[in-house]
Amino acid sequence: MPRIMAVANQKGGVGKTTTTINLAASLAVEEKKVLIIDLDPQGNTTSGLGISLSPSAPSSYQFIAGTRSMGECMLETSLKYLSLLPGTMQMAGFEAEGAKMSNPHLTLRKKMAECSLSDYDFIFLDCPPSLGYITINALVAADSVLIPVQCEFFALEGLSHLLKTLERVRKSWNPSLEIEGILPTMFDKRNRLSNQVLDELKNHFPEMVFKSIIPRNVTLGEAPSHGKPVLLYDAMSRGAQSYLHLAREILAYG
Repeated sequence: MPRIMAVANQKGGVGKTTTTINLAASLAVEEKKVLIIDLDPQGNTTSGLGISLSPSAPSSYQFIAGTRSMGECMLETSLKYLSLLPGTMQMAGFEAEGAKMSNPHLTLRKKMAECSLSDYDFIFLDCPPSLGYITINALVAADSVLIPVQCEFFALEGLSHLLKTLERVRKSWNPSLEIEGILPTMFDKRNRLSNQVLDELKNHFPEMVFKSIIPRNVTLGEAPSHGKPVLLYDAMSRGAQSYLHLAREILAYG
């Protein structure tokens, strides 16, 4: 069975979508079969993979709502081993609909349980920058959560809030949910604050912080505008190599 990994942080701008795209692509390059489910209404993961959809196109929302099968919504990408369940603005409706459901937090897990997923090695659930129904659904459906943390001011404050949410999810719906790891992102070794934040992460969470660190890198920002993972945009860039290292770290210790 695949490892189902939510990529989550309620803070925006921490590199969550960048991590989803480029970690998934790096694992696909390692010939692991990977599926991304884009749960963010902004659909940045979808557009970052070069896919443009109309708002009414088959998407992750229709899959969760039960109006389309996973197969009807799924798209192939430019990488042989990487598939995508795309995201559109329709997913924003799920937040409002969730308030009317009896068990809204279990919806995604139930829908995924109905699917044959054994062909995949990894499934990534890309979450919106909030702790609403969509993100809770992803945490309930996941085996683990990968937490990107930007090496900037207030990083630990947002992290402690997320960790409390994970504990609530464990107690109520998913007792086996693990923390895959905390991923330092946008690290600038020349910046004193960046180094301080990294040191604090390692001191507070010594067993959770990945050895791989994602640097602040121009190509990571440029690649999505070209609709490509950074490996297909500039394979030798520091950004591309850092995500390859992360993929290999996960494979080695997973």
